[in-house]
Amino acid sequence: MKYPIGIQTFEKIREGGYAYVDKTARIFDLVKSGTYLFLGRPRRFGKSLLVSTLEAYFRGRKALFRGLAMEQLEEEWAAYPVIHFDLSNANYTSPDVLSEKLGSDLARLEEIYGREGGINEPALRFGNLIRRAYEQTGRKVVILVDEYDAPLVNLIHKPELLDANRDMLSGFYKNLKSCDQYIQFALLTGVTKFGQLSIFSALNNLNDISQSKQFQDICGITEEELHSTFDEGVREMAEELGISSGECYAQLKKSYDGYHFCKNGIGIYNPFSLLLALKSKEFDSYWFQTGTPTALLLALRDTHSDITQVAGQMVEPYVLQSVNSYQDDLTALLYQSGYLTISGLAPTGALVVDFPNEEVRMGFIQQLLPIYSSLSTAASSSLANQLKLALIEGDVETYIAEMQSLIASIDYGFFRQTEQAFQFIFYVTGALLSGKDLRTAAEKRTNRGRIDLLIETKDYIYIMEYKLDQSPETALEQIHSKGYAEQWMGDHRKKILLGVNFSSAERNIPTQNGWKMEML
Repeated sequence: MKYPIGIQTFEKIREGGYAYVDKTARIFDLVKSGTYLFLGRPRRFGKSLLVSTLEAYFRGRKALFRGLAMEQLEEEWAAYPVIHFDLSNANYTSPDVLSEKLGSDLARLEEIYGREGGINEPALRFGNLIRRAYEQTGRKVVILVDEYDAPLVNLIHKPELLDANRDMLSGFYKNLKSCDQYIQFALLTGVTKFGQLSIFSALNNLNDISQSKQFQDICGITEEELHSTFDEGVREMAEELGISSGECYAQLKKSYDGYHFCKNGIGIYNPFSLLLALKSKEFDSYWFQTGTPTALLLALRDTHSDITQVAGQMVEPYVLQSVNSYQDDLTALLYQSGYLTISGLAPTGALVVDFPNEEVRMGFIQQLLPIYSSLSTAASSSLANQLKLALIEGDVETYIAEMQSLIASIDYGFFRQTEQAFQFIFYVTGALLSGKDLRTAAEKRTNRGRIDLLIETKDYIYIMEYKLDQSPETALEQIHSKGYAEQWMGDHRKKILLGVNFSSAERNIPTQNGWKMEML
């Protein structure tokens, strides 16, 4: 099976014999649903392929759709002039890049439709281009803008450049309203919907379909599509890993499924991670390897956000729909960027947001440590592996020593109070310790309470309780009084009960009387 890894062109996928999940019935519905549409999805989620498919459709390239649902649905196959901008392929970290990028794309299109002399301003050139394309072809124009917000999303710490780019784009996109009589269809895709960008306030007929139930699966891969299109690949992966197909499906679901783009929506797999896992026949954090959310994590740190409360929040639907400022709308930004998703409904009717899957939860939390500490990414990875090795070998003394090193690296200036730092440390630790040969559950529920941290290895079960400015004996007493270990008493593995004290005065686990363990 040929996997279209990194291929975002519909023509190349179809002519190259790559696996393709047929979304064309949904795309047919999309083009019939309205003239002006906006779709927000996380990066690497198939937006560019969607735009490329729409371009092929509007250019009337029927042969590319042979054997797909669209072949039977569309009868006319009319060819329209298509104006396609892809704003993702530039680095917008200096003032002139956006105007140069727009100018370059316009010049390419003006070679086809001509240019009026003496006009250099991108917004005016765009309006003239739309009109000339209509006049020369006699058909209304299709406008496709891929990653419309790329000139904005990475400028959190450059507010002046962010505002300048936003103003330029506002004027540029206003043509979608002023040139309405020349436009057949327009779609903008992106990660973030900026509420203060004038296209979303002035163009009141722009339909945001990002949380539409009808189009929830227009990007990404559903469970049904995974089984119908990639069952061969799953069986090959299972054989390579020495597990059953059922186990492989379950692990793929746990790792890469779980995105929900509307309330009561179906689960959607991240297509980039899923296809890479099937091709490499290995479970890994593929999405995070394509780029870390450094700017977003810095915003979390600088606003003193309690990251231990990021998942599980209850928010009204409108909160997730647009972003006006990074300081006020971090939850919306995390949702739109793909780090949170809709996980359920609260009794009040509010939406509950959570990490979509293990890949995102682990990747997000592991990226926090270098932001909040003096550790480099490499150093934090090395320390995490030392912690894991100590647990696998049952070496609690080394585990505590490595924990003390980790805690010592934390910059406490980023926390409002010691309690917040305490929660952060053990929240991050729980994520660092997950991985191959370890199963970790933070705040594991039992019928009598919550275990702070449960870790299972091949040979050991660790039940850990952490206390702030209390004795380790107090922590152990809670493990006993709540019967936290009872459900594992029939398990053949050794049970290690660990009580740990975090001292606010020392800002660490004390060397003396900082921890105590019992083995069952």
